[in-house]
Parts: sequence; structure tokens; C-alpha cells
Amino acid sequence: MKAYAIAYLRNVRMGADIVEYLERIDDTLAPYDGHFIVHGAGPESVEGEWEGAPIVIEFPDYDHLRGWYESAAYREILPLRTRNSDGVVIFVEGVDRSHKATDVLA
Repeated sequence: MKAYAIAYLRNVRMGADIVEYLERIDDTLAPYDGHFIVHGAGPESVEGEWEGAPIVIEFPDYDHLRGWYESAAYREILPLRTRNSDGVVIFVEGVDRSHKATDVLA
């Protein structure tokens, strides 16, 4: 089942560290078959308040996601982001295309 790293970043302070992080993150994703599916687009808030940037990275499964996040290559660049932004990052497994809302009731 596909898995997703989802970030809600606020107060991103653009500078040399963030630029370096952006220049290096794709190389950390490649060995784990991770790729951005949401990144850089400004969201349209249709319910409630939203301030920040949504980012979603897709992986083939949870093991690939965990492997990427815990890899030495990603751990090396992670402080470049965390020192220069505020936010929340979560990991979540996806559902297949046959999933129905009522499946969570089972």
C-alpha cells in the first residue's frame, strides 16, 4: 500500500540552508522511490484558516517511507529545514482505489 509523508510548513525562512535542502532532497528520495505529488503550490482554503505550505511525498509503501526518513542522507539535510521553518510532518498509509468511506466502520 502506498504511503505518504505529509508536511504542513509555516514560517519558512528562505536562505542558503533552505536552498541547499531543496537542492539535495531529491537525491535522498530516489533510492526509496519517493516523489513529490504536492509541492510549492499555494493552497486554496475553502474551509477554515490555512497559513503555510502543504507538501506530500509518495512512497511505494511504509517501509520505503521509513527507510528514507531514517536514512543517513536525509538525516544529514533535515536540520537545514527544521532550523528554518516551523511545521508538522506526519506519515500515513494510503488506501486502494476500491476504498469506500464506510470501510473504516468495519
